[in-house]
Amino acid sequence: MATANNRILLVEDDQNFGDVLRSYLEMHDYEVTLATDGVEGLESYKKGNYDLCIFDVMMPKKDGFTLAKEIREIDTTMPIIFLTAKTMKEDVLEGFKIGADDYISKPFNSEELLYRIQAILKRSQGKGGENKEEEEKEFEIGQYHFNFPLRILTLRDAKGEEAEKAKLSPKEAQLLRMFCTHLNDILPRSEALTKIWGEDNYFTARSMDVFVTKLRKYLKGDSNIEIVNIHGNGFQLLVRSEKEA
Repeated sequence: MATANNRILLVEDDQNFGDVLRSYLEMHDYEVTLATDGVEGLESYKKGNYDLCIFDVMMPKKDGFTLAKEIREIDTTMPIIFLTAKTMKEDVLEGFKIGADDYISKPFNSEELLYRIQAILKRSQGKGGENKEEEEKEFEIGQYHFNFPLRILTLRDAKGEEAEKAKLSPKEAQLLRMFCTHLNDILPRSEALTKIWGEDNYFTARSMDVFVTKLRKYLKGDSNIEIVNIHGNGFQLLVRSEKEA
């Protein structure tokens, strides 16, 4: 269930629909701020302290994608859900490329939206599962050190000193941890999608592809590291030794 500090920014240009959705979420103990266009939404975001954002895509003054890009410049880790009447794959992929955590087409089931909100908040607030592999907190990946709780990936030089540091988003960190616990073994796509995205379908699979591309960029500082696509199965994080290289 939601707690007192689960604050949601809802940006929806249909006032009636927005009021209904806000009331529904408030019935389930979420604190909701409603804005009716992208400009107002950005102003509300800057004034508030939110745990999750829900944006309609087609809005006057500033569309949902543009709003999300501007918020991503402020906070790369803010969970974002897009609501849209569009069902074009290109639009869904655009949302995931921006960094959306979920994408729901109208009309939708209110209970389904509630479930997805709860799942995203659970992941972003670090309340994941309790199996043994998730108890591991820090990992060595070639020349990199990965601190999962802090979501910090550090590249070290030949002397072992810090050369570069990156702060990962919650979902990037979760995916990298799964790769680390399957190091040099195949990480089944379905396993990652179920544990991180909550479901295995076309859209979540495309979202995972986007995040794998991001991780490849983070890890490009060590030429002995490679994330390989195992066609029809999943991915493999390979770390070769200097001799193998």
